[in-house]
Amino acid sequence: MSAAPRIRLATLDDEDALGRIDRDTWSTLHAVMPRPRPPYDPFYSERFGPRDHVVAELDGRLVGYVRLGFPTSLACNAHVRQILGLAVADEARGAGVGRALLRAAREEARRQGARRITLRVLGHNTPARTLYESEGFVVEGILPGEFLLDGVYVDDILMGRPL
Repeated sequence: MSAAPRIRLATLDDEDALGRIDRDTWSTLHAVMPRPRPPYDPFYSERFGPRDHVVAELDGRLVGYVRLGFPTSLACNAHVRQILGLAVADEARGAGVGRALLRAAREEARRQGARRITLRVLGHNTPARTLYESEGFVVEGILPGEFLLDGVYVDDILMGRPL
């Protein structure tokens, strides 16, 4: 694999590859929705299209994405962007893809005029929390026992940072 991932905005042609990454990386470590089952829903929807995704490539192959959106539809909250999904293909873990995607999400949020960026992460997802903290995100709130996953109550951690 190449030394650094190539980061770009998603295109319509990326939909199938992004759907595969999303399904292949599904885990209760980070997912609160049930495991996807065929027939699979399209990756893009009315709510989230290519314009809402930054993708990473290694050696010309799509290996990850970050979904960036608004936390609410309120005009008074329009200065905030939220990371609403981040996935890295198993074969690309440890290659700096997640970090590159986080940094690209911050840049894209800034480009869109945002002043703040937030995310939610499950309390037991230590690898993700460590990455987010190393990129300047701080815990801003905890919803204790918010989700019941695999018979265990899991906290929902709210994190954010200024841009």
